[in-house]
This record gives sequence, C-alpha cells and structure tokens, in this order.
Amino acid sequence: MISQRARYAFKAMVALARAKPGEGLQIRQLCEQEKLPRKFIEQILLTLKAAGYITSRRGRDGGYEMLKDPEKIFIGPLLRTVDGPIAPLPCLSRTAYKRCDDCRDEAYCELRIAFDKAYSLYLTALEQTTLAEVMGAAGEPARQLLEQ
Repeated sequence: MISQRARYAFKAMVALARAKPGEGLQIRQLCEQEKLPRKFIEQILLTLKAAGYITSRRGRDGGYEMLKDPEKIFIGPLLRTVDGPIAPLPCLSRTAYKRCDDCRDEAYCELRIAFDKAYSLYLTALEQTTLAEVMGAAGEPARQLLEQ
C-alpha cells in the first residue's frame, strides 16, 4: 500500500501536468483544486522539485509547474522519490537491498519466495507505466487499463 504522502504527490503531479504550459499552479490553487493539506503539500513539492520533476517561480505570478514531460515520468521512480523503497521485503528491494535479520537462507526462504513473483510483476508495471498513460486512462474501465 502506498503512503498518504505518495497519494498527495501523485495528485499534485497530475494537477500540475494538466495545468496550462508556462502557467503552472500556485500552492493555494493546487490545494483548493485537489483538496490537499497545504503544509504537507509544501514539503512534497520541495521533494519533487529537488528530484527534478517540477520547478517553481517566485512572485505574484509564481507557482509550480512541470519540468519533465508526463510521458517521461515513470510511476516507480516517482513513488521511490516520495516514499523510498517500494519492496514488500527488504531482501527484494532493488534500490535498498538488505538481508532480513531473521532469514537463515534466502534461497529457501518461504516468505521471499511467496512475494518474489508478485513483486516482480508489480515492479515491472510501475517501471513501465508513465504518468501520461495513467492520465490518459483515467475514466476508462479499470479492466481495460489492466489488460494493456
């Protein structure tokens, strides 16, 4: 399950991607439009800015806008930027691998075996799905999106 922080970040990214190019959104507009808590969004936007997803402008006409094209933003790295590793077990993480403290042998670990295949499929989907694809599929029946 993704964190509330990741949910807010995802909503903010979609809203910024839908904003008119060159205009962006002010934090106030973004929070009102998406019903997001301002204090939390300020921190999330700073994280997204530091990662190079968005940029900001100061002043009366300032705000945040997309720096990357939504077709080049993949969901997996975006989630990792906000939440850190997304693996269900530390021994399955590809970015923050750590052997489980209670594991005798990874090759025979039933827990690792149980989650490995499902996590691989999940990770592949996250690594190959772009923000633009998700935005384009919004409103379509979920089954159609999953069958792609």
